Amino acid sequence: MSKSQIGIIEGLLFIAGDEGLELHQIAHVLDITMDEAKELIEKLQAQYEQQDRGLSVVQYGQTFQMTTKKEHAAYYKKFMEQPNHTSLSQAALEALAIVTYKQPITRMEVEEIRGVKSERPLQTLVSKLLIKEIGRAETPGRPILYGTTKEFLDHFGLQTLEELPPLPEKIDDEFAQEEADLFFSKFQETLGETEK
Repeated sequence: MSKSQIGIIEGLLFIAGDEGLELHQIAHVLDITMDEAKELIEKLQAQYEQQDRGLSVVQYGQTFQMTTKKEHAAYYKKFMEQPNHTSLSQAALEALAIVTYKQPITRMEVEEIRGVKSERPLQTLVSKLLIKEIGRAETPGRPILYGTTKEFLDHFGLQTLEELPPLPEKIDDEFAQEEADLFFSKFQETLGETEK
């Protein structure tokens, strides 16, 4: 066992995000036994506890996950309560449109549609109260399901999601890109107006 294996596990936990990792996944990726994987993750947990770090590695059922420490919760709350008037990035707008039309949806499903990692855009949307955790999927790892919030409806002047414009059923790629660009620009303009 080496320090590099512990570093690899740390990186794996980071990229796994809120879905976490099970021991068999760690063992498979590192090509080690389950006992060796357990020993390595325990060493990583000990390192986080012994040092003055902002994160810890916790176990929920069979899943290991990297999380912030409870004792710092007051600081995170203060940060989240700060007025945030910055506009949404293109990535956040794309993620918001996907969640809006496909909810309930997991982060992995959003990433499959976008074709890129989407953890940061989803975190931004949660911090702006536009989306929230609405449950967990009945699949391995029980990933978080996201959906829009009442604040989302208020932002865009909607009473219900039924008032959203329907998505065209059959469109070619060029038309789809034009429609997506128009949709996102309108989304951005509307959001900018509501934040003034």
